[in-house]
Amino acid sequence: MWKTLAVALPLAVVAYAGGARFGSQPAHMASQMLMSELCGDEAPFMVENQAAMHRMMSDMDIAPSGDVDRDFSAMMIPHHRGAIAMAQAELRYGRNESLRRIAQEIIVDQQQEIAVMRLALDQPSPPTTATAALVRK
Repeated sequence: MWKTLAVALPLAVVAYAGGARFGSQPAHMASQMLMSELCGDEAPFMVENQAAMHRMMSDMDIAPSGDVDRDFSAMMIPHHRGAIAMAQAELRYGRNESLRRIAQEIIVDQQQEIAVMRLALDQPSPPTTATAALVRK
């Protein structure tokens, strides 16, 4: 949990600061204005993270099935996929070696937890993504 928080908290701060800064602007307009001020690797990193968060939130919006375990997994699997996508963006654009190590651990841990949830529901595991290609040499 702390590892995921270490990645998610800075993004929440940026989102909050963007909202506070742009006041009553629609969210997508404030986001575009904030992105236009970013430079270097920051803009593509934020674009990738916003896309991951939007997809995660959309995929977590499920209709209850009446089976708590199935519903838990149906919401947590996209949540974990979002964490993986965010960690992959950190590996692509981040420079802090400690955070990059945490991102690698997040990817491995979240993939393993997805596999366990799918196994518990008798669902086949999807192929894993290759993390090694994302690690800078």
